[in-house]
Amino acid sequence: MKRDMELIRKMVLAVEEGPDGYVPDDLRIDGYRPEHLAYHAHLLIQAGLATGPITTHINGSGPSAQIAALTWDGHDFADAARDETRWQKAMGIVQEKGGAVTLDIVKDVLLRLARASLGV
Repeated sequence: MKRDMELIRKMVLAVEEGPDGYVPDDLRIDGYRPEHLAYHAHLLIQAGLATGPITTHINGSGPSAQIAALTWDGHDFADAARDETRWQKAMGIVQEKGGAVTLDIVKDVLLRLARASLGV
């Protein structure tokens, strides 16, 4: 399964919108199957954007995890990626330069765009 930056963004923003800081067990994102969410939850935890238990089972269909909460870095990513115009511009820049998308590159581009919008 390929990493989907759009899904990562949607998951981080959905988690942040929770009323108490915790993620419901039934987190759903329209258009994505539960195994996509479980795999990307695993990636979010590996990347340090979220905390939670790894739930991969030997008979499972792939790596999986359950997000418990966002980390400080996860909230920073949400702040940088929240604005739809900035997100689309960042993704356009990344794709224009070669299309290889890593989380660090996306975060760097988002932060540069955020700094530029603030004049710093």
